[in-house]
Amino acid sequence: MANTFDVPEEGYSKSGKKLGMYIYILPNLMTIANLFCGFISVIFSIKADFKNAAIAVVIAAVFDQLDGRLARLTHATSKFGAELDSLCDLVSFGLAPAMLMYLWALNPYGRIGMMACFLFVACGALRLARFNVQVDVVEKNYFQGLPIPMAAGILTSSYLAFDELGWAPTDWYGKLLFAMVVLMAFVMVSNFRYRSFKDIDLKERKAFMYLVAGLVILVTVAVYPEIMLFVLFLTYGTLGAVFGVMQWGKKRKLMKANAYAPEHTREDDLQEEQDEE
Repeated sequence: MANTFDVPEEGYSKSGKKLGMYIYILPNLMTIANLFCGFISVIFSIKADFKNAAIAVVIAAVFDQLDGRLARLTHATSKFGAELDSLCDLVSFGLAPAMLMYLWALNPYGRIGMMACFLFVACGALRLARFNVQVDVVEKNYFQGLPIPMAAGILTSSYLAFDELGWAPTDWYGKLLFAMVVLMAFVMVSNFRYRSFKDIDLKERKAFMYLVAGLVILVTVAVYPEIMLFVLFLTYGTLGAVFGVMQWGKKRKLMKANAYAPEHTREDDLQEEQDEE
């Protein structure tokens, strides 16, 4: 997502005369292309062409990465771009994957399936709104909650994996997908920390084994792309949730152990816990 910086956009002069609005064209075109892919994905889902619907969301994720990178490289970041990006993300990574999951797998669950998909969209909107208001206060190397593009990637790649394996979303497979939609919704609005990998500088020299590891991952994904993308996305989402639950349990245990300790001791222990983080 594009960062926000103060640039001349739209307003009024002291005399009340309306000023013109100037925006950066290239990164915002990438954002609109993201929205277009999300819209096309919804159309494909309605037509029961779920494979193309899933591919459209993947392409939308590519444009979502491009708009932010282009904005930063060309110093074309703006508040307008950031807000437009969030609105488009809600369609491409909130509505589009929710429609795909409902029409493909959760339709037999009726109203419950419909509400599960709506929950995903609503939590995605809350996640984006929280990101916008906290963009200048949270640490850059971690996301607070699962990013909505990653949650959308998990849902859409699940269809690609199931289609490749020949699995139908029935019986316990359908229940598994229902649970996944609900869990993705709650993980997005959680306080679990997910690495953003923004601190990794690919221009620096690294050990030779890093190149070998990257090659192995690339070859593995290339052999079974539909299945391995789902595995990689799901692993990222699961690990963040597991570490978040472990951290929450550690804090709860510390608070319970110090419940009857002197006040200054409890404060010192909590401060030490925050320093360790």
